[in-house]
Amino acid sequence: MNLEQETPVRWQNAAVEIAEYGRRLITDGLAYGTAGNLSCRVDDHVVISPTSIPYEEVRPHDLWVLSLDGEVVQEGSVSPSSETRFHLGIYAATKAAAVVHTHSAEVVAVSATLENLPAIHYSIARLGGPVPVVKYQRFGSASLAAGIQEALCYPGRPRSAAILQNHGAVTYGSSLREAYDKALMLEWLARTYRLALQIGEPRILTTEELDEVTAEARRRRYAMGAAARHQ
Repeated sequence: MNLEQETPVRWQNAAVEIAEYGRRLITDGLAYGTAGNLSCRVDDHVVISPTSIPYEEVRPHDLWVLSLDGEVVQEGSVSPSSETRFHLGIYAATKAAAVVHTHSAEVVAVSATLENLPAIHYSIARLGGPVPVVKYQRFGSASLAAGIQEALCYPGRPRSAAILQNHGAVTYGSSLREAYDKALMLEWLARTYRLALQIGEPRILTTEELDEVTAEARRRRYAMGAAARHQ
């Protein structure tokens, strides 16, 4: 099989994976209805979920294939995700291989009340440290995409997760599995922080303590994710 024949097969494989993880968004409580979206980068193309189709009904042929500039290469059904703009922005600014956007309850609660999710547990180092809350902008807008890009590419401390004010969250990784695992972790961290606040004033890890965690993880060759590797 030559490269020209192989590429559509890889798009199909990515579409199958996205459809499977889309169904998990609902069962894992990371989204409801048709909220949220997922994408994968395949070389110079992006395979992205469609808009307005319940995840349990999404099939691989419903997904869209776009160039990194947003040009349609292969049509799916309905329209591509309304958040295509920020997916493409993340691929342009990072080495992401996959992006996951969620509307999970604990994270949305954080988004409406805090300026960032602090380091309540050392596992947050895998996301690059405390997770910033991007100021509210309308979904699908260029300003939202720009805000996400700025938050993820903060000089000296890049991150692989951002929380969107009164909206949800976005994570990226070197695979769809990694990006999705980070979304699950982010929801767990948000819940843990809320529970801690109900008990008393939580102790928050310092930057130095998080740097020590990252260094030790590297020494032990633990997978810390894209953001930690690029620090």
